[in-house]
Formats: sequence, C-alpha cells, structure tokens
Amino acid sequence: MDTTAIATRDTTVAARPGYDPTPGRTVARVRPMLAEERVVWLSTVRPDGTPHLVPTWFLWDGAALVVFSKPGAAKVRNLRANPRLMVAVGDPEDDFSVGLIEAEATCHEEAAVIPDAFFAKYATELGPGRLDAATFRATYTQAIRIVPTRYLQWHGRGEAHDPMPAAIPAAPVRSRPSVGARLAAAVARSRARVAAVVLAPRPLTASPA
Repeated sequence: MDTTAIATRDTTVAARPGYDPTPGRTVARVRPMLAEERVVWLSTVRPDGTPHLVPTWFLWDGAALVVFSKPGAAKVRNLRANPRLMVAVGDPEDDFSVGLIEAEATCHEEAAVIPDAFFAKYATELGPGRLDAATFRATYTQAIRIVPTRYLQWHGRGEAHDPMPAAIPAAPVRSRPSVGARLAAAVARSRARVAAVVLAPRPLTASPA
C-alpha cells in the first residue's frame, strides 16, 4: 500500500483554520515528525470497549512505525483483538502542532529482532545506570508494525501559525468613470487653461525716449 497518498477522506474542512488545506499537505507535514520525533502515543481499544493510551519509543522505516513491547502488555492484547488504533506524534506546546494518524497494526508472532538503529536512536536513554541494550532485547520481544491508513488534516493551529504563505490579495479593480464625468473633467481642464492665459501678466514694453 502506498501511504504517501493516504490522508483524510474529508476534504470539506480544507478552508477551516486549524486544518491543512489538502491531504497532500497533511502527509508532507506529519511524515517528517515520524522521522524526527522520539515518542508517539498509541491509542488502542480494550476488548470491553474502553480506551487505552500509552507513550512508546518507535522506529519509522518510511512506510510504518515499528514498536517493541513486552509480550503481555495491554496494547499488545488490545491490538490482537482489534488491530485498529490511533497514533499521535509531535509536541503540542502552545499551538498544538501535532500529527494525528489512523493506523492498523500487525503483532509479529516470532520474537523481535531489534535493529541497531533503534539503539542508536535512543543511545542517550539507554546505558550505564539505565536500561541497557541487552536487557531491552530480552524484555521487549514483541514487535508491532503499525501502518498509517489515514492522516487527519487537523493540526490545531490558527491561521496566524500557518507556515504556508497566504494567498496574495488581488489588486483592486478600478471602475472607469462615466461619460458625463469624463466630459465634465475635460471642460474643467479647458476653463482652467483659458483662465491661466487671460490672467497671466503681460510683459512691459519700453516707450521711446
């Protein structure tokens, strides 16, 4: 599935403040977050219908998020029963600039093989006095692959925070004066020229001695 073309099915909100104007704009805004952010929030549904929300580390491989979990974690049980979930990415800060993603998950049956890229990403969080790589590999053996199915256009920001330049306003259309107005203006200009000639001082001529 080519997720580059997947965004929201609802394009009627394009003109509303706080929404991306096009689905493609949403994908272009959110995908860099998946490549750069260190934590995402996963929202799953328990078998009894109640929601479950948890933050987690992840890797983005360009097409899916890969999460490593304890096999008995609540999110794993939830996703085995219902693979649909939502993902939130980004730090909202004061303008709520986040990415909201609907997705579908696959829980791998075989034990996870955690790539070195994961430990390189979280090198500052893993190490002496903290959870080390060997312990992490032995504990978080459940791999979950999460594929986005819809990028929501909502980004929570007002128009003042929109990074894209606003449309250049059209130049005002100047209305052409009526025929009567143009004739009146021409008569006024003619009268002004006649008055200037009549009232202009004449040069003095010298009389014979």
